Amino acid sequence: MSGTEVEENAAARPKAPRAAGILMRLEYWGFRIVAAVARALPLDTASAVSGWLWRAIAPHLRRHRRARLNLAASMPELPEAERERILREMWEVLGRTFAEAFHLDALHADRSRIAITIDPSLMALMRGGGFVLASLHTGNWEICGVAARQTGLRIAGVYQSLKNPLVDDFVTATRAPFYPLGLFSKGHDTVFKLMRILRSGGDVAVLADLREHRGVAVPFFGRPAPSNPFPALMARSQGVPLVAIRVIRLEGARFEVQGERVPVARTGDRTADVAATTAALHAIFERWIRERPAQWMWGHRRWG
Repeated sequence: MSGTEVEENAAARPKAPRAAGILMRLEYWGFRIVAAVARALPLDTASAVSGWLWRAIAPHLRRHRRARLNLAASMPELPEAERERILREMWEVLGRTFAEAFHLDALHADRSRIAITIDPSLMALMRGGGFVLASLHTGNWEICGVAARQTGLRIAGVYQSLKNPLVDDFVTATRAPFYPLGLFSKGHDTVFKLMRILRSGGDVAVLADLREHRGVAVPFFGRPAPSNPFPALMARSQGVPLVAIRVIRLEGARFEVQGERVPVARTGDRTADVAATTAALHAIFERWIRERPAQWMWGHRRWG
């Protein structure tokens, strides 16, 4: 490990719980209790129970309405009954993903649960080091880090920090073992840290399908969507490959990981290149979501 990697890992290690009010502490200990219960159950049981609960409860919550509107605007050709079926299955997928987050070590240990079907030539390119991996919230996105560790890839990750710093530290500590080059919360200096990792031959992974307020607007399901330019910017500026990755949930807590290389535009116009590459990435995302719409997270404010 290079000096840069040691420095970045030290910066990215989960910190001790920060000062927090009593409500945050209560929320934290409630989360710890849920985590303990999930950990006490076998993986398949925890996944199934959590999926059933989310499927039963979430359709009655406010976010279900947003998800319904997003799906109707994006895939209006589907009958209403089919869209409702998709959304209920989506909630089950998200519920399973929540519980499985407490069993990442078990998922890593049981290699029969994750089938990695990336083209051998692309896998060889990735094993060479120095690439940007962009994924989306589908199937169970946490499997990306687990699969990377199983294949021997050394990656750094980016995540959106949670509002409760105590819960954030706990969740980050759970994920950190799968990101040996560091796990970084989004911030003004994160780009520079990850650029240094790429320059030193490391790999960077980012979830790139959420709305980015100051991002570039690209077509997504027929509408302009403010999108994260970060993967395209890093790949272009560092001259490294950009790879789109998705996790498909097969049955229960079993998965398939697929990848596709994204063409990176490299002309004399950096702004246009980043926009074109971001659009190409989201075209792949849209195609994947259309194939399995029930496995994507429709409830977030993707279009504003």
